[in-house]
Amino acid sequence: MVGRAGQLAELESALGRVCDGAPTTVLIGGEAGIGKTRLVSEFTRCADARILTGGCLELGTDGLPFAPFTALLRDLNRHLGPDGIAALLPGIPGGTTAGLARLLPELAAPPGTPPGPDGDGQSRARLFEQVLTLLEHLADQSLVILTIEDAHWADSASRDLLSFLIRSQQSIGGLLIVVTYRSDELHRTHPLRPLLAELDRIPWVRRVEVSPLSLRDTSELIASITGAPPADRLLDVVYRRSGGNPLFAETLACSPDLPESLRDLLIAGVRRLPEESQEIARMASAGGDWTSHRLLAAVSGLADAELDQALRPAVAANVLRTDGDGYLFRHALIREAVHDELLPGERVRLHARYAEAIASDPALVPSGRAEVEQAYHWHAAHDASHALTSAWRAAAAANAVFAYAEQLVMLSRVLELWLQVPDAAERIQADHLKVLETAVDAADKVGDWERGLALAEAALREAPASAEPVRRALLLQARAHMQHNLGRSGYTDDLHEAVALIPADPPTAARAKALEALAHEYHHRPRGQARAEFRQIAEEALAIARQVGDAATEAAALCTLTWALPLSGPGNLEQVRALFAEARERAAAVHDYQQLLKAAIFESDLLEGLGEHEQAADVAREGLAAARKYGLARTSGATLAINLAEPLTSLGRWDEASEVIERALQLLPPPINRAGLLRLTGDIALAHGDAVAAAEAIEDLKKVLEGAAFKDEHHLPLAVLETELRDARAQYDAALSVVSGALEKFGLLPSPRYAWPLLVAGARTCTAAGAGAAAVGAGAVALGDRLRTEAAKLDAEGRTQHAHQLTFAALMTTDPSETADRWAEAIRAWAATAEPYPLARVLLLAATAALNAGDRDGASDSLLRAAALARDLGARPLTDQIADLAQRGRIGLGSALSPAPAPGADRLAGLTSRELEVLRLVATGRSNRDIAADLFISPKTASIHVPNILGKLGVASRGEAAAAAYRLGLS
Repeated sequence: MVGRAGQLAELESALGRVCDGAPTTVLIGGEAGIGKTRLVSEFTRCADARILTGGCLELGTDGLPFAPFTALLRDLNRHLGPDGIAALLPGIPGGTTAGLARLLPELAAPPGTPPGPDGDGQSRARLFEQVLTLLEHLADQSLVILTIEDAHWADSASRDLLSFLIRSQQSIGGLLIVVTYRSDELHRTHPLRPLLAELDRIPWVRRVEVSPLSLRDTSELIASITGAPPADRLLDVVYRRSGGNPLFAETLACSPDLPESLRDLLIAGVRRLPEESQEIARMASAGGDWTSHRLLAAVSGLADAELDQALRPAVAANVLRTDGDGYLFRHALIREAVHDELLPGERVRLHARYAEAIASDPALVPSGRAEVEQAYHWHAAHDASHALTSAWRAAAAANAVFAYAEQLVMLSRVLELWLQVPDAAERIQADHLKVLETAVDAADKVGDWERGLALAEAALREAPASAEPVRRALLLQARAHMQHNLGRSGYTDDLHEAVALIPADPPTAARAKALEALAHEYHHRPRGQARAEFRQIAEEALAIARQVGDAATEAAALCTLTWALPLSGPGNLEQVRALFAEARERAAAVHDYQQLLKAAIFESDLLEGLGEHEQAADVAREGLAAARKYGLARTSGATLAINLAEPLTSLGRWDEASEVIERALQLLPPPINRAGLLRLTGDIALAHGDAVAAAEAIEDLKKVLEGAAFKDEHHLPLAVLETELRDARAQYDAALSVVSGALEKFGLLPSPRYAWPLLVAGARTCTAAGAGAAAVGAGAVALGDRLRTEAAKLDAEGRTQHAHQLTFAALMTTDPSETADRWAEAIRAWAATAEPYPLARVLLLAATAALNAGDRDGASDSLLRAAALARDLGARPLTDQIADLAQRGRIGLGSALSPAPAPGADRLAGLTSRELEVLRLVATGRSNRDIAADLFISPKTASIHVPNILGKLGVASRGEAAAAAYRLGLS
């Protein structure tokens, strides 16, 4: 370990932070041969921790998905066995390691175990959650160092899982993640580059760059190898030619004759081997980074004794190393150099022999790798027929482990080779259209909608309506889905055509699905527009689904039908909620957890839109717990996290909402979900008075939504947030432009829930800007007229929308005799919603109007109420505005803006609001797991809060903390 003391110290410091309870990841970059693996090996050798190591394969982007995680699971299985691993996975449906069997078949569930839920995105998310749970429980037992080597070769599935684990690291105490990669491999379009850039923004991620050795270090390295200090001339040559690269310096120091090129340096040791050993090295170079002994024997055709005799000199010379029951080159660059030395015909024949050997005996490669490795070898052998069939099988294997990006790569290869293989359809037992359909589905799963749209259009050209109407109808639905996600127009035509293509008689599941998809599109329209048609379509889909016994589509249709029903009026909300209950019952009956969670998503969203915040939070919280149980926290769980954080924000429980948001963001949700979380983050930050954080949230949100189709729940709240930030900075002209731009670009009629806040924000801006410069005031007048026109068109359903409507009316009132009554109506409406923040803001506006009218008593009453609300919320800007108005109106607020100190409050000054909540539960005798369940946090988070609280209170035990809480009036 010459010249690496600084990097070792960095790693030891990282381990120390982990021991102190801080999440830590170290990314180690450097050029090939610089000593990254040697550095990590030395560090882990001395660390008192469980070491989990997985390496990425060179064929990763085209080959085995989740390769490094399969390797570490295999090693863990050798030490613990399937039962030992299963014991680390409590709470997993079925109580088995069946989910991990996707990576390691040895972990399959015992015979007779009921199958767990399955699905497209669900199983992949569940796999991620199981790996996370496994690491969490391993870390409970002892420190764990997880090392992922050669991440530049990682397939997209491995990158996704690695990113998920790093972002979730706060929930796992005692885990250090170390990732190595070749920095010289990262060209501008390399897929690892954006991931590294994103990870750099995570506070607990550190970068360590392994730089070349100095001249002095190179001299020390050569001396350690040769046993004597090098001559000046040799040192100069080695240092100049190696550039301080330890691998190259070692090769130069060991070679009596200096090669003329880098390639010669890399394979000099190979060329000194006996001819039979060189031949084996050339064969091994075609096998990839690691080749089993049995596979090498099959490819070489040598008996075991002959193979051992040929391998022994290569192992002794450190050209090859033994690893388990196979071999690998000392460095991947050496293998690459040897492989490049193969003659073209020799390379083709070798790869063909590998493919044939694996086809004859799949056990020659690790479990689950046979299909992918055959695909790799046949492609390298330029055998179009076998490359096509193996790529088709490899695509199926990738799909089985949720590696949809790799599946799409393999399917694209099938499509590219199709014309080169005359009997392609017979070989794979599927026609060209089937390949296209499968590729469309894979493109949709990975979110490559441009590619999916092109594939869908190609498939539609091959699926005439006259020959295969149902098949064409399903493709039309797929194309419509792609167009909708890309923000293209005309996609509804595809949905109507799909329905028209499928006969109504006899009733079929395909027609039910087509009708449900069409009805689902209608719910984006205003509730009053074509409601009868919408309801008729949804009910027809429901009737057919029930008739043909398609419970999943029945559940989907029930959820969609709720958007067609009126919500105002006695008993209507109860009727809608009964439909959601029925949808959940039908989905649960067939274990369709996707539809089960969809019902929770729809219901909580609808309740929040109506201002039923407590009920919305309850439904979302239950749904989120279910999403975690079924391994769907990143997908459906992210949506439910939004649906939980939003009512919590409405109720003024901002700290709790922020924790829900932060936990969801750590799971790296899809962009469209991240948009909702970022918007709520900005709302809370601005209300607290952190304008910088709010501005950052706006910029991040704009980046996420860049190029995305219009969605009312994202674009309209973004306009509101940006308007209010401009107002807070007194940038009224800019605020007017934001509102005007939103009115021009977006239609408000379909979205009263999100349109009313925009109209109110615009009205506030117009009021504030009216007293400004003449040009700004004229713009405010013009915008005010436009806002009145838009407001006249909008309905108002539920308490919150009604309160917004009354607030808008009060802001836009021009008759002084009506002003007081208008504000009184708005105040009563907001009081009925249980939303403290908008109520406080309306009270402030009402107080301003009262002072302007000379009503000091009315202003005083409103300001006192507003002050108490703003104080309890911690809404600093609002508090300052209240204090300013009170001072200008010479109104005394007394202690309304300053909470009275409780006995011993000085000891609580250092506790956050979340820590106070934890302390209250500690005082009741709750365990960390109970606290986590009550506060909707992880047990790990609770275990971090409790010792922090003990330290701040200056007590040594939970009992003493409970006593302190009692004395301070917290229990």
